[in-house]
Amino acid sequence: MTSLPHSSFTLTVEAGPGTAHFTVSGDLDYDTCDQLLQRTDEFLTAHPEVRDLRLDCSKLQFCDSMGISILLMIHRRTSAQNTQLHLDSPPPFLERILSTTGIQHLFSPAQIPDQAERASIGELTSPHAPGLRSTRTPDSSV
Repeated sequence: MTSLPHSSFTLTVEAGPGTAHFTVSGDLDYDTCDQLLQRTDEFLTAHPEVRDLRLDCSKLQFCDSMGISILLMIHRRTSAQNTQLHLDSPPPFLERILSTTGIQHLFSPAQIPDQAERASIGELTSPHAPGLRSTRTPDSSV
């Protein structure tokens, strides 16, 4: 039996001052995830000054558990290097996986300045913000 190369995965890299953009296309799975990890490791080793690593996932078609595992490994490595990892434009299936597994908070979403301003205003007015008390009282019957 002959093993066929996995041709449904491509990775392109663009670098700028302090930022790198990786575009991931196709399937991120058992057969392809090592390519992403290896390229990421090589890039971060060669460019320790990078503070933002952006993975554009808009062209991702599939991601299995090994793909998620590799994303977590990349997150650990970027965190150790004081680099922020962003998953940009994740398709709905990837958002569901990240949400279901409870790891979506590890991958900083891109915020435009207006969104960031609204978020900080929301934090100031939120009843759950530090220093503010909730008007709800605990129910002792629970």
